[in-house]
Amino acid sequence: MADPEKAPPQLPPAPTGEVIAKKSQGGALVTEATVSSSTSDDEDIQAVRQRILEQQDLKKTEPPVLPITTLFRRKGPRPDLDAIATQPSVYDDPEVAKYFQPMPKYENLHRFDPSARWTWGEELPLINKLDWKVTLWAFIAFFALDLDRGNISQANTDNFLEDLGLTTNDFNLGNTVFRLSFLCAELPSQLISKKLGPDRWIPTIMILWSTVALSQFWLTGRASFLATRALLGMLQGGFIPDVILYLSYFFKGTELPFRLALFWCSLRLTDTLAPIFAFGLLRLRGVLGYEGWRWLFLIEGIFTLLVGVWSWFTMAASPTQTKTWWNKKGWFTEREEIIMVNRILRDDPSKGDMHNRQAVDLKLLWQSLKDYDLWPIYLIGMTFLIPAGPPDAYLTLTLRNIGFGTFDANLLSIPTNVIGAFTMLTLTYFSEIWNERTFLAIFGQIWLLPTIIALLSLPNNVSAWAKFAVLTVLLSYPSAHAMHVGWCSRNSNTVRTRTVSAALYNMFVQVGGIIHSNIYRADDRPHCTLSILPQRRHMHQTSNRLSQTAVATVCWWG
Repeated sequence: MADPEKAPPQLPPAPTGEVIAKKSQGGALVTEATVSSSTSDDEDIQAVRQRILEQQDLKKTEPPVLPITTLFRRKGPRPDLDAIATQPSVYDDPEVAKYFQPMPKYENLHRFDPSARWTWGEELPLINKLDWKVTLWAFIAFFALDLDRGNISQANTDNFLEDLGLTTNDFNLGNTVFRLSFLCAELPSQLISKKLGPDRWIPTIMILWSTVALSQFWLTGRASFLATRALLGMLQGGFIPDVILYLSYFFKGTELPFRLALFWCSLRLTDTLAPIFAFGLLRLRGVLGYEGWRWLFLIEGIFTLLVGVWSWFTMAASPTQTKTWWNKKGWFTEREEIIMVNRILRDDPSKGDMHNRQAVDLKLLWQSLKDYDLWPIYLIGMTFLIPAGPPDAYLTLTLRNIGFGTFDANLLSIPTNVIGAFTMLTLTYFSEIWNERTFLAIFGQIWLLPTIIALLSLPNNVSAWAKFAVLTVLLSYPSAHAMHVGWCSRNSNTVRTRTVSAALYNMFVQVGGIIHSNIYRADDRPHCTLSILPQRRHMHQTSNRLSQTAVATVCWWG
């Protein structure tokens, strides 16, 4: 007697019609069209596909070794790299596969072949190749973004406010204007990127914002300061969701979170190296009669401009669109393209539902906004950075105010970034190994709570090094940011939802940034993050930890 638990899933009636296909010269299956005499709407098709996926019991194939370790020679027994790496999927059943055929205009259709099989010896080196070509570019590009976005903090240690006649409240207003502009630009920029392609849009906005960034050399006062903050926010706003969408074209859902963690590690690296750059650049004060912070903006803006120009020649539209007039051979062989396309579609068939230069219209946008399952993750994104945000933004200024010199304050911000990068990578790695995200996200909030209490409890006469130690522990917390973004991408069941959710999540993060950029005010000086903060503000941060935990718990139980 057949085991009822092992019975095949009950499929809905198949659409009347057939999938017409042919073989290309390379052996890949090319789906030309789907002919149907009774066409149902997109929502019905999505419901059918979702029901099929819920009824499937597919076991994931696990690599015998981490991809990055294949770059090095290993002693001891060699892992079995000749084992089949092809992921079981809906394409293995012809009756089910007909519901998941890529659209006729899908850019990688000519390499789609459900019968393709490959080994770990082929896939793992290919993943390493993708990391060198795609992940490394994303790392460098984000480094450039954060260099222009965060160098205002280093400028602040070089009498930036005093030179321009600004107050702390003016500085907070500038941060708020930047974040509001950043927030408002995210979704429009993402929609433009989806239409034009990230490989065209991202280099364009990089060149534009770097031009604004280097123009800060000529700031004259409050008006020009606020204007450049607004322009930088508008031009940089779409970068992060654009890159997330771009990475999803090349990596599987289980591979994306760790790549995103590496992506956000570049932020930590920027925060580590930027003080070192500032240590030298701020010493240019007096050269040609200009302040050091002006040279800081100019030189780092020129660097970002060069990265933007380089990105034009580095980014590829898709795994099968890497050939250009300056790189006629492309990145990959035909065999490698077949492996890349089919491993991506086997992991997530919805990635074949849209062309990579197909726009998300208003109807699709509304459908994506209605995906209520993602909203708890958006709310987590809005709250989880608030407690660490103010101490992070004012770290160098706080260190200077409690007794450290300008250059020492910049250098002492390095340990938090190094340790924070390690803890974030570790947290993201274990989230995939254990397939658990909610409780690991709560762990980061538990880390923060006692350090917030310590900030409230420290007396004013405690040594500067003790205060530095508390701040270092606080800002070294394991950020769940990359894990949240991967979580959001994985729960987006269509390309159009993934496009919108990447922007929406980061918009909610910016809302949280607007909140925490206004927690410290002028009357909190000189120590800002230390015990002279009004108790109500610390209580706000403590209550935020509790609300964050509550939202994460609801998300887990839901």
